[in-house]
Amino acid sequence: MLQPDAGGQAPPRDSLFTAEEVEPRRQTSMPRAFWAMASGFWKGRTAREAWLLTLAILALVAVTIGVQYGINRWNRTFFDALDAKDTARVSAEMLVFAGLAAAAVTAMVVQVFCRLTLQARWRRWLSASLAGQWLEERRFYQMNIAAPEIDGPEFRMTDDVRIATEPLVDFAIGLLNAILMAAVFVGVLWTAGGAITAFGYTIPGYFVFAAAGYALLTSGLMVVLGRPLIRYTGEKNAAEAQIRYELVRVRENAESIAMIGGEDDEERALGETLDEVLARWKKVVAQQAKMTFIIHGNSVLAPAVPLLLGAPKYLSGEMTLGQLMQLAAAFVQVQIAFNWLVENYIRFAEWEASAGRVVGLWSTFRELATGSQGDQRIAIGESCDAALRLKELSVSQHNGRVVINGAEAVFEPGEKILLRGESGSGKSTLIRAIAGLWPWGSGEVLVPKGAHVAFVPQRPYVPHGTLRAALLYPDGGEDVDDKTLQDALRRCGLRHLADRLDDEERWDKMLSGGEMQRLAFARLLVQKPEIVVMDEATSALDEASQDSMMSLFHHELAGAMLISVGHRPGLDEYHDRTIELTRKPRGAVIGGDGRGGERKPRLLGRVLRRALRPRPSPDPGAGRALP
Repeated sequence: MLQPDAGGQAPPRDSLFTAEEVEPRRQTSMPRAFWAMASGFWKGRTAREAWLLTLAILALVAVTIGVQYGINRWNRTFFDALDAKDTARVSAEMLVFAGLAAAAVTAMVVQVFCRLTLQARWRRWLSASLAGQWLEERRFYQMNIAAPEIDGPEFRMTDDVRIATEPLVDFAIGLLNAILMAAVFVGVLWTAGGAITAFGYTIPGYFVFAAAGYALLTSGLMVVLGRPLIRYTGEKNAAEAQIRYELVRVRENAESIAMIGGEDDEERALGETLDEVLARWKKVVAQQAKMTFIIHGNSVLAPAVPLLLGAPKYLSGEMTLGQLMQLAAAFVQVQIAFNWLVENYIRFAEWEASAGRVVGLWSTFRELATGSQGDQRIAIGESCDAALRLKELSVSQHNGRVVINGAEAVFEPGEKILLRGESGSGKSTLIRAIAGLWPWGSGEVLVPKGAHVAFVPQRPYVPHGTLRAALLYPDGGEDVDDKTLQDALRRCGLRHLADRLDDEERWDKMLSGGEMQRLAFARLLVQKPEIVVMDEATSALDEASQDSMMSLFHHELAGAMLISVGHRPGLDEYHDRTIELTRKPRGAVIGGDGRGGERKPRLLGRVLRRALRPRPSPDPGAGRALP
């Protein structure tokens, strides 16, 4: 239903942006923009659950670090006992290790459960919030016109949201773990490693400096080699989105392509796109191969480096075997902490590419929201009476080019108006503005209070599910009985579907174009809107079927206001007047004052012919008329 403007209502509590946030702001970095968008999960209705999971994960990370420290100390005690061949101590330490292992496993299992739950809930919230903003104020329709460069919004709201949220939780846990681990085990390296004298100089805590230097070397090499990977990953994701789009386009236009034999051209075009995907993948693969030298080399060298560093002191008797093994374990833990960037650089590159696509979608929503609140937008208001009024209505393209300039018109209740005009004069754009689909322009569309406005396009939308749901879409109308629905189907020439109300099928694939248009008229019969706006709604019907459907507006739907665009012969007969759109240099104008238009002569023969002939129907057994 078309609704008047709410006049400054606040956005939903969990909206991705508030009225203040849609105002233009200075450019921010992509990570900050993503966090500004996605941090709403920790606010509003989801805040309690989000913070409980977050605090639980923080506590479990601390517990895990504590257990790791306990295992590190156990290494020293156990290997000292082993070196001393103390059987009793070795047996006791085995029991201690069993307890530490049980604690480590339990903490990790609970942490993984909380982490996966947080990731799933956050992803669900963000996908739902983006989908809500996409559907709000018909942005899903406006984006096709205002932002065609935003490819695959459905993939951005699903796959890209998953890649943008799940790793971010892992990054946060990993970074916290790295900081705490470094703080704990650097202390172990400093105290247990002691000092070393080389070339006459004593170096205290030399294990710490060695660990830091080794980590700085590997991380620096990773940053240098990995910097291009972010760009390459983004280019690869864009190419994959393009191939998905092209495959969907082929599926959606399968009949047209098959009828004209365009398979070879489509295969060639898809092949070229796949070649581009492969070329971009090769850049990613080459860069990852270079980075693997660092990652794999580090995993091989890191355990051996502390043993080599500690060997001189062990061999000289300054260090026990237990101390050496404790230092080796601590060195590995410090390397894991210091090399956190090394281990996650590839995932960070993938995250930044997908997060950038999600931010691009969110930014488009903000721009559309900013425009819809600006001065130069068509306002949907409330009429002072039962008439639909256009007041100083100018309709523009998104780029600002005026299509219709200063339209003034009044459409009375029950009146049937046919819009005419040469191709490109803006007929379809005008009725979309009247139906509330087209916001670009200025002026007002004043709709009668509480009026139900139904828009019937050339290709009606049929949702997935039962035929009953298709007839009642979008209002539901669960109190409508079966007989009403069946009578509507029969009246509109769909008798063969009358007994299939609860069958679940892909009706948009099963029905022909003409059947889908008749289903749209059946939907009007069931819902009985006060205002019907049609755009070439009978283009797929033969003359008899068109005659039958249009006669609804002189019988069952006689009280409905009809505003339609059509070029088919015979449509004039079912309209009270015709309004002509005339193209002008500064935009098309409505002929006359918008009240009179071209009224058809009410010749006696036409009146008698219409009154005396039986109502036509493409279904010979359509039964009695609907009340």
